[in-house]
This record gives sequence, structure tokens and C-alpha cells, in this order.
Amino acid sequence: MQTQQRYYTPEEYLALEEVAQFHSEYQDGKIVPMTGGSINHNQIADNVYAFLKSALRGKNFKPYIGDLRLWIPHYRQYTYPDVFVIPGQPIFYGQRTDTILNPCLIIEVLSKSTKSYDHTDKFRYYRSIPEFQEYVLIDQYGIAIEQYTKTDEDAWLFRAYESDAEKIFLASVNTEIEIADIYEEVNFNLKEEAESES
Repeated sequence: MQTQQRYYTPEEYLALEEVAQFHSEYQDGKIVPMTGGSINHNQIADNVYAFLKSALRGKNFKPYIGDLRLWIPHYRQYTYPDVFVIPGQPIFYGQRTDTILNPCLIIEVLSKSTKSYDHTDKFRYYRSIPEFQEYVLIDQYGIAIEQYTKTDEDAWLFRAYESDAEKIFLASVNTEIEIADIYEEVNFNLKEEAESES
């Protein structure tokens, strides 16, 4: 006999999340535990965040990493993007200072268990955010980056990068980052361990 899936309200999820040891995401009633990040996953996210923190200092953008939650009201989703940038002041959800609504740039480091979701449904959810302008997906197992940039006509331009000699221009924050900087200190020889952890 199959166990029936339990559905949680957003309020129940938030109450559980406040006392949980590890983060989970909320998908319209379902609570989905997040997988543990590999060392390469964390190194890439740290590299991108450190670059953006330095590059955007004194500008009207603020990068965040890891622990700040995003609420997507149209699809009833709570997520934890790897790195994201907010233009101007953060718009908080209700009275919560740990949950925001207005990223312009979201960066996800792909894991084997999440890459399909990050490419499809999650991107669709993110596109419902009015301020959202740019999406960058970074492979942790080799040099491969996908960039989606929103145009004035509400179309999305796609570009792929597969060389650490290239640079990516992030139009949403008007700055450029070298792919070599994104992958600094990343060891692709850890591939097997990385795949088993993600």
C-alpha cells in the first residue's frame, strides 16, 4: 500500500524550516530536502559570490549566497538559489527578513540530481518574477555555462560558454566576469566524489 503524499501549507513549511538542521525547498505543498553540495559546487558558488561582492561594491546591487530564501508567489515555491543579486533594496515577503521577492540575477550551480529541474520547471517559476532579468547555470563537472538574458521584448536570449578563455557579460548588473575566475581552484578530478554527493 502506497503512503499518501502529505501536503504542507507555506506556514507549516516555514515553521519546520526554522528548526531544521538542513534546508528544504517548498514546491506548492511538498517539502523537498536539498541535496548536499560537493566541494566543487561550493567553490564555484563562493567564487561567483566573491567576484560579484567586489565588482558591485558601491553600486545599486547586492549579491547574496546560500541561506537567503526566495518566495515565488505565482507558483507557491520557496527556493534557495546558489547565488542571486537584488537591485536596490530587497523586497521582503511579509514581515520576514529571511525571505525575498525581487532578484534580477539568479545563478545556479548544477548538480546531477537538480540540473533537469533547474533547466525546466525552476526556470519557469523564476520567469514569473517581474524583476528577474538573467539566469546563469554553471556545470560543476567541466567548463560549461549557460546564460539566459531577458530582452526588452520579453524574449530570452541564450548563450553557451565552454572555454575558460571566455568572459561573460552580465547585462542585468552591467559587469563582466572571466570564466577562469568562476572555476578558480575547482578540481575536475574530483568528478566521482562530486557526483556521489549531489
